Amino acid sequence: MKIAVTGKGGVGKTTFSAVLARLYAEEGRNVLAADVDPDANLGLALGFTEDELSEITPISKMRELINERTGASEDNMGKFFRLNPRVDDIPAQYAKAKNGVRLLILGTVETGGTGCVCPEHVMLKAIISNLIIGKEDVVIMDMEAGLEHLGRGTAGCMDNFIVVVEPGARSIQTYRNVKKLASDLFVPSVRVVANKIRNPDDEKFIMENVPEEDFLGFIHYNAEIADADRQGKSPYDISPSAVEEIRVIKRKIDLSVK
Repeated sequence: MKIAVTGKGGVGKTTFSAVLARLYAEEGRNVLAADVDPDANLGLALGFTEDELSEITPISKMRELINERTGASEDNMGKFFRLNPRVDDIPAQYAKAKNGVRLLILGTVETGGTGCVCPEHVMLKAIISNLIIGKEDVVIMDMEAGLEHLGRGTAGCMDNFIVVVEPGARSIQTYRNVKKLASDLFVPSVRVVANKIRNPDDEKFIMENVPEEDFLGFIHYNAEIADADRQGKSPYDISPSAVEEIRVIKRKIDLSVK
């Protein structure tokens, strides 16, 4: 199972990704959660402590490792480097385990524009491709709203693209943009999880703007999730009701790839 979770900032995609990862781990599956969001906080949502996370350096910041694997250096920067670095050993060396889930913080490439072809970007894209293609692990990627790290060959191996939305026009716009990007990558479907649902009007808004075939389920607004965030704990350990709603969504995800 290979799942990419995306959505605009603040919609709850990290909460969803973390609980989904914990649910797969609960079944005894080998689960790897990859944090590809520049605002990397998947670790806290999985149950890591701040002290544990402070000892983890995102792969994108490991300059020596990137230079070693890509052949980049200060002398040839911007000129020549390997586009297919060896990365198959990266998860085993750098992923940290907690609550049955291995966390790999990839980070992101900070650039002033788009279309970056640099050693960091090449490294991250190679790692993501390696995680997705030919591996038996459940891989859940907590991504930013774009899909820039996914090439056509990689995206075609994804089992699910899931956009987490909230009841609002900007969030729906993000879903539509992601669906267009995924179509450009030859991905047949993009699924939607609606979070922070407070009332029937919110549910109606979502169903009026998301095709039924794309819809996976609702996660209703829950103060326990905010409590978990304030305590720096995993919502999986704090909010039984949210866990059960995501468990129902997980069953639909599982059925979609059988």
